[in-house]
Amino acid sequence: MSSPLNIHLEHYDGPLDLLLDLIRRQQINIYDIPIAQITQQYLDYVQKAVALDMELSAEFVYMAATLIHIKSKMLLPRDPELDKIDPQEDPRKELVDRLLEYERFRSAAAMLQEKRMIEEAIWSNPQIQNFVNEDEGPGLAVTLFDLVKTFEQVLERAKHRPLYEVNKEEVSVPDMILFLKNSLRALPSGKTMALVPLFEQQRSRRAMICLFLAVLEMVKQQAIKLTQSESFGEIHVKRDTGFDELQVTEESILRIEEEYKS
Repeated sequence: MSSPLNIHLEHYDGPLDLLLDLIRRQQINIYDIPIAQITQQYLDYVQKAVALDMELSAEFVYMAATLIHIKSKMLLPRDPELDKIDPQEDPRKELVDRLLEYERFRSAAAMLQEKRMIEEAIWSNPQIQNFVNEDEGPGLAVTLFDLVKTFEQVLERAKHRPLYEVNKEEVSVPDMILFLKNSLRALPSGKTMALVPLFEQQRSRRAMICLFLAVLEMVKQQAIKLTQSESFGEIHVKRDTGFDELQVTEESILRIEEEYKS
């Protein structure tokens, strides 16, 4: 049987990218990862990368240690009677959650990249500046890097403040679409709203992620537009041409929940 790594080593953006590729390429159930098999394949990649003088970040080494730790915990025998008294969580659960979250972000990033390529392929009139007031610049287009980087910064800051996680929290992507639409509807036409404070209003990490996915969905539907006044500046959101036409119906809710479900 051929190795999933092949002879040519692919370059991965990080350890989660490598793990997800190993899992998906072999059609492994992500909720039931054969940790010994995946750990061995991961270590094989790291060893071959080192042999080929490929630079690997410290994250790859840390993930290798994490996989070995999970593998060792799963090898330890567990007393069935003790499980009845103090049931232990699957050692793989945290890793699975991280992989699923990473996959959602990667899918969202691919969607934004596709949208950017389509927009770049559209012909634009070079004389448009003649029809734009000097004090009414169109603003800079927000890149995929800008959006994801901003969200990463929000999550990082959230680690240093209390987040109130509610058991069985019912917040969803459609809920956040309605939240964002109502927030923008309250603004005068043409006005923008800073995106970061909207994230910081959320009381849980799940709510932040649902809001992020809601932003992606509304950009996809051309209901909102993301802008910056300067490079690397704060991202603002405002209504786009499809804002009034965006309807969160039962049919659209089912489609959105299916597309962004965990």
